[in-house]
Amino acid sequence: MFTTRVTIAWGDCDEAGIVFYPNYFYWFDYAFQQLLRGRGLGLREIRQRFGAVAPIVQAHADFTAPARYDDPLDITVAVQAAGERRFRVDYGLGVNGKAIATGHEVRAWALVNADGSLKGAPVDPEFLASLDVT
Repeated sequence: MFTTRVTIAWGDCDEAGIVFYPNYFYWFDYAFQQLLRGRGLGLREIRQRFGAVAPIVQAHADFTAPARYDDPLDITVAVQAAGERRFRVDYGLGVNGKAIATGHEVRAWALVNADGSLKGAPVDPEFLASLDVT
């Protein structure tokens, strides 16, 4: 499990100071990128090292309480296998110890061909192992 924190800025909110819901999906991706970087694996590194990309093919969120301007938003991230060619990234979001949202992304694994086209492939076991997926 990995955790990162963002402080909610005014630009993340509507006029009432409540987070505009699409920003949660941005923060999901931000947290996943932070996890990758913490393991020495930015998206460029994945493409260079594995010859692959991991596009999102499904995203979902459930909101249980609002987050507001200036709140410290803690985001937990956990990765699990989701079939041979996909993996799932689960998120938990909280403010001051109170859960406010959960969500997930399902990402496909695609190899990048010489012409730039993509071809689905099994997720590289070395990549999964680097994210503590067994």
